[in-house]
Amino acid sequence: MKKMILNPVFIIGLLIRLCLIFLVAPLAVTNLYAPFLDFSTDVLSLDPWYNWIQNKGDDSAFPYGIVMWGIFLPFIFFAKAIGAPLLYAYSLTLLIADFSLLLILNKLIPNRQNLLLFTYWFSPIIILASYILGLNDVIPALLIILAILFLKQNNFKLAGVFLAAAVSAKLSMIITLPFFIIYLFNNRTLRNFFSIFLISFSLSLFVFEAPYLLSGAGIQMILNNPEMGKVYQLSINLTQSISVYLVPFVYLIMLYFAWRIKRLNFDLFQAITGMAFLLIVLLTPASPGWFVWCLPFLILYEAMSGRIAIILVSIFSATYFLSTLLATPIQLATGQELFINDYLSFPYHSGNHLASLLHTGMVAIGLILAIRIWREAVKKNDFFRLSRKPFIIGIAGDSGAGKDTFSDAISALFGENSVTKISGDDYHLWDRQKPMWQVMTHLNPMANDLEGFSNDLVLLNDGKSILSRHYNHTTGKMSKPHKVKSNDFIIASGLHALYLPVLRECCNLKIYLNIDEELRRYFKLQRDVHQRGHTVERVLNSFEKREPDSERFIRPQAKYADLIISLQPIHPQMLKNADDKSPIRLKLSITTKNGFNKLALHRVLVGVCGLHVDIIVSENGAEIQLTIEGETTSSDIEMAAQILCPRVLAFLDIEPKWQDGLLGLMQLITLTHINQALTKRFIE
Repeated sequence: MKKMILNPVFIIGLLIRLCLIFLVAPLAVTNLYAPFLDFSTDVLSLDPWYNWIQNKGDDSAFPYGIVMWGIFLPFIFFAKAIGAPLLYAYSLTLLIADFSLLLILNKLIPNRQNLLLFTYWFSPIIILASYILGLNDVIPALLIILAILFLKQNNFKLAGVFLAAAVSAKLSMIITLPFFIIYLFNNRTLRNFFSIFLISFSLSLFVFEAPYLLSGAGIQMILNNPEMGKVYQLSINLTQSISVYLVPFVYLIMLYFAWRIKRLNFDLFQAITGMAFLLIVLLTPASPGWFVWCLPFLILYEAMSGRIAIILVSIFSATYFLSTLLATPIQLATGQELFINDYLSFPYHSGNHLASLLHTGMVAIGLILAIRIWREAVKKNDFFRLSRKPFIIGIAGDSGAGKDTFSDAISALFGENSVTKISGDDYHLWDRQKPMWQVMTHLNPMANDLEGFSNDLVLLNDGKSILSRHYNHTTGKMSKPHKVKSNDFIIASGLHALYLPVLRECCNLKIYLNIDEELRRYFKLQRDVHQRGHTVERVLNSFEKREPDSERFIRPQAKYADLIISLQPIHPQMLKNADDKSPIRLKLSITTKNGFNKLALHRVLVGVCGLHVDIIVSENGAEIQLTIEGETTSSDIEMAAQILCPRVLAFLDIEPKWQDGLLGLMQLITLTHINQALTKRFIE
């Protein structure tokens, strides 16, 4: 902040503001706001509007809520105490709100101080609306951006408080509420916090608005506010008594588009909210102060886009400034009214349409900006593209290879609300007690409804829900059918997850777990005896019975996998002596056919995680094998993921659950491949 304050651009902008505070006496302030604030502070009350109306005050003097009134009180009291003009108190309040908004934008767009100083601090929109016309829209704009900042920081209570404060300050800010609701509800990782936000907003709004809503005079001021009727001025008359109001129409369309995006991230949320503000302002014969609402969102877009966006916003701001000056009188501190249009001469005075032409140009540029925001900030957003089709991970492997454990670990990264899991076990044709299992094993495709498995995965890939049963390994029976919804990420795991071509074609990432055979038998014996209640003899017999089917149907699926993950003991003799005192030391073998950046992975695994990594590249370079040994922690793996997969981190849960050791490494390796597969899919 210190660097920004000492910047010459900031100092010049501040001097311009201070000069205008002393040189200009805006009509709105001298005729409306200052008299109301003066009167309301003489006799303090929670219903200052009633006292004002009772004293024959102008009913359009202060059509704002208790928050707006309360923000002005400190400087008003101070000015009255020292005998200073209330105009200065009012303007200094706006200056502090203006500066605060600059600081908040600096938090939302870090390391872009020069951009902020030129596009915000020097913005003609802010300078004209706040310091020449004396409009107070910078205050609700500040409160809205504060709510958005806390939303980005996942502080949902304060987000609700400041949104309620913005609505109290200016009722028009209620138009942002549906976008907050859609964002929290459609972002599945945040859905659990939806109620926290809504309760915080509702309670805060009740506290802020109760004095206002219980005041007949306050409501009268709102209803008599001429700006309220501007929303209905742009319309299409269908009959003498029925019209289509275009501003509400466009607003509802924007809400629909926001809702149709199955998952909003923060960038999508602020882009769509900014578009809604911009379109409402453009389609309404708005007060010049309304343009302040959309300015922070335009600056966020400029920071994301680049030079063309900066040029367009600059032209938009300049045409706003000129068209408003031509159409609006300015009152100087001396009391003289200055009307710029009077100083201009045209050949045809009756045909002087310069202000309207400038305004037309501004609206045209504004619509171009709205189109560009939709095209660049929305349609090219990864979340928007993911929302059209889920990302499917297929995980195959033999019984006891760790498919469920691995699936749970991947699911823990993206969060339960974002992941749908379907298991091949749920498509066994018979319960465990059926005699068919005496002549056929679970590994035989004929013993499973692979057609149903495929059809269900196709439906989920199409965004549709399915009815599925669940196989209970304890009872050996299927549950009743239950509804399973599609999601952002779908994990399809099972013995035959990569067996059929249609299953493989549905998958964006195909994984095969090729655990060391002796280790697999060891783990399966531990699981089936201790967790599923089978006898040792039954498990050992199943090994011999299933081996031919495993070799024939399961292991060949490895050739279709993009990523083969294998757990192996560091030394085979460890399995013979394994017990609680002598745990098995394992290494991880990775075979990939995706041609990922092995050098970056090797550098991070060695440098960050402190592991030993061997790399073997096939002769044609199409296949890479890594052998990884050593111990690492979840925090090291999380740091490695931030380095290797910055793009995909936005899809993770608020608090992804990273694992220690080899399971965490499996999470990391899989995430690098998801990152690569997403990038490839978005390019295509």
